[in-house]
Amino acid sequence: MLFNSLAFVFFYLPITLGGFFVLGRRSPLAAAAWLTLASLFFYGWWNPAYVGLLAVSMVFNYGLGMRIVRARSASDVPLARRLLTLAIGLDLLLLGYYKYANFFVDNVNASLGMQFSLGAIVLPLGISFFTFTQIAFLVDAYQGKAREYSFIHYCLFVTYFPHLIAGPILHHAEMMPQFAQRLTYTPDYDKMAAGVTLFVLGLAKKVLIADEVGGYVAPFFDAARGGAPLSFLEAWCGALAYTFQLYFDFSGYSDMAVGLSLMFGVRLPINFHSPYKAVNIIDFWRRWHITLSRFLRDYLYVPLGGNRKGPARRYINLLVTMLLGGLWHGAGWTFVLWGLLHGVYLCVNHGWRALRAALGHDLRRSTALGRAAACVITFTAVVAGWVVFRADSVSTANVMLRGMAGLNGFALPDHWLVRWGDMGTWLSAHGIAFSDTRGLVRTGLINWIVILLAVVWFAPNTQQIMRRAQPALGIPVHDDTKRWLCWRPRVWFAVPCAALAVLIVVNLHKKSEFLYFQF
Repeated sequence: MLFNSLAFVFFYLPITLGGFFVLGRRSPLAAAAWLTLASLFFYGWWNPAYVGLLAVSMVFNYGLGMRIVRARSASDVPLARRLLTLAIGLDLLLLGYYKYANFFVDNVNASLGMQFSLGAIVLPLGISFFTFTQIAFLVDAYQGKAREYSFIHYCLFVTYFPHLIAGPILHHAEMMPQFAQRLTYTPDYDKMAAGVTLFVLGLAKKVLIADEVGGYVAPFFDAARGGAPLSFLEAWCGALAYTFQLYFDFSGYSDMAVGLSLMFGVRLPINFHSPYKAVNIIDFWRRWHITLSRFLRDYLYVPLGGNRKGPARRYINLLVTMLLGGLWHGAGWTFVLWGLLHGVYLCVNHGWRALRAALGHDLRRSTALGRAAACVITFTAVVAGWVVFRADSVSTANVMLRGMAGLNGFALPDHWLVRWGDMGTWLSAHGIAFSDTRGLVRTGLINWIVILLAVVWFAPNTQQIMRRAQPALGIPVHDDTKRWLCWRPRVWFAVPCAALAVLIVVNLHKKSEFLYFQF
């Protein structure tokens, strides 16, 4: 089921919300069980066959988690470590089969000239997210951080529908105390109003922005896949169209997840915080898919040694972590290359900071012009990475990147020459080339790019606008958002929100999945 569907908005959500609070008056445990069953129904709407897989995964991980806790309580650390290794190994084996088995077989076949086949393997929706969530629980249980062990609450922790399909990746210690509080099961109308507002704003990002600008993306990448030499303008228009489609698609999902959870009185961790305002790649990964970055840091980078074993080992650990982070997003060489690219970015970033520190620079001080330049450089590097991420092959990415580098020439659409009249003639006479752009570069896309650049760089994000409601866990404290922009449960905020909701409903017939569903 999609958040951006009429069935979800008008049937599933009101019934689930009403049942949760009606049952919560009598028994919080019954309300938690209801929400667990509703979440399983939400998951099963896509493919009922995989509800069993999710249920078996939960029972298995909960059972081994409890055995790990008992082993730790008995001071039998070797047994606890063996159980942890077994559980994580089997979780990764399951994930590897569904997500990477055919990728591995295809590459072996290509290398050895074989034709072995495993048949079609359908990737269960959200398997990466619920697998990583449960691995985090197992590690927390081993480290003694998991302290609430109700089976129903555990099932709710894993299946909780606002995060189940595309994150955020949750920590046991963040969520279980909230599920254990009786106040969670009593309606809080301020939280409800804030949650509805955030959900509407997120839905607007998805339906009115991401889906609209996303309609421009495919022709550029299809042309590149066919080997067409894209000009500088064409390549950048395609790259930026996808850059903004992915941004507002994932930002919209993240807002909807937080808003939906807030309606139930539960705060999710923040997962998205204006990443295109980042002034370096380190900053970018503190803002983009924040919980995935946290997971990779805590459960991969740090266990590999982090930065504790010298600069050389640190750079190796960064590369390995980002390579695996890229592969987590999908079974394809473009994802591996994207992860490697960001690993190199991070190594360069850390190396540059080390050099500046050695030269005596104060890394905490910077000028407005310096921050602006750093933001543009970071954004450009991220856009180049998104081209590799979106391309269906390395060759397609190469065609796009060559065009972005200007290796196929600089030319404006020939219809602009006519539209601009005398100015177009003057530009042509002074060496500006105009040529056929195959209809790829359209005025509507140029307008979208200019407007969305202004929004992502200068406008406050929804978490900042909603800061009075404290909608999510971990929102940065320092904020200079104007007070008049900050949401309050008042009529002057409710009326435009209602008008926006009507506009969204009119467009809900254009159903499309969230891009992160495929990961």
